[in-house]
Amino acid sequence: MPTSRADSTTKMRFAMIGCGRMGRHHSEKMIEDGRGEVVALFDAESSMAERLKNDLWSSAWVARTFDELLSREGIDAAIICTPTAEHYPQSKSCLSRGWHLLCEKPLASNREQILELMRLADEATSKGQAFTLGYQRRYTSLFRTLRREVLSGKWGAVRAIISNNVEYWQSTIGGTWRDDPGQNPGGYVTDAGSHKLDALFYVTGLKPVEVFARNQKWGSHVEIVTSVSALLTDDVTMTMGFIGNAQYLSEDLQIYCERADLMLRHDELWIDEGGRRARLAADEPDSNPVSGLLDMVLKGEPDRSPPSSALPVFDMTQAILASGRSGFPERLA
Repeated sequence: MPTSRADSTTKMRFAMIGCGRMGRHHSEKMIEDGRGEVVALFDAESSMAERLKNDLWSSAWVARTFDELLSREGIDAAIICTPTAEHYPQSKSCLSRGWHLLCEKPLASNREQILELMRLADEATSKGQAFTLGYQRRYTSLFRTLRREVLSGKWGAVRAIISNNVEYWQSTIGGTWRDDPGQNPGGYVTDAGSHKLDALFYVTGLKPVEVFARNQKWGSHVEIVTSVSALLTDDVTMTMGFIGNAQYLSEDLQIYCERADLMLRHDELWIDEGGRRARLAADEPDSNPVSGLLDMVLKGEPDRSPPSSALPVFDMTQAILASGRSGFPERLA
């Protein structure tokens, strides 16, 4: 049975599965939060686990194998930060141990696995076991404020969306699993781009209907640049650009509604109503997936990023890749 820790003086005990960049990121967020601690570490490259232990979790135990980790007692929850292909089997194993779980995106490698994990998430919830997905934008003040404004209805229905995303992603993936189409099919749009797709669905409540796309690899083994023209529910048009070989990092999102245009530019929110542009205060609480999981377990708060949120992102991504291969639009079921 999952462990409930109502005593605020006792920290929730975590296993960190995958001790690279994201394992370190989530560790730092846990330290900032103060309600959890990593007591066990596992990485297929043991040196990564040892390094994270030495840097942040000096008293943590390092498992030699994943099976050895599963046999360990005294663990309440796990965070999975391994390559995508490992998410499905590792998530199933952690859930079977009764651990609360935060899994990094993408949730799984194919649709059947996502559907199975969604079913297991429902079972886990019925037993008081938390299972959430690491879509970070769902926790930030910026995107929570933007979602509130769009879904409030006061600006009218969404008419069109433009999203442009640029990053020096290609320069960081050489020799890693992210440049392996077997582990990261779709490249930039699957990996970093999945956050952008999920944010759009989270903010607007819309879903993909039809997609036309072009993809370019630019010397890598996976897709680096993707251009998308899409139709969403409610007859909303969307244009998206994913530039993974840019010289800088930037995200520009414009949502055109009936009575106002809402914009995210350079980490600032803006609103233009009747030709008058003004800053929009990002006044919703700011958080992160680790604190979100702790809030679910310790305070009974709802899941902001349930495993079911992975499905429209996966379907949209597959349609983007299929359209890029065929040169024709792809209709989603």
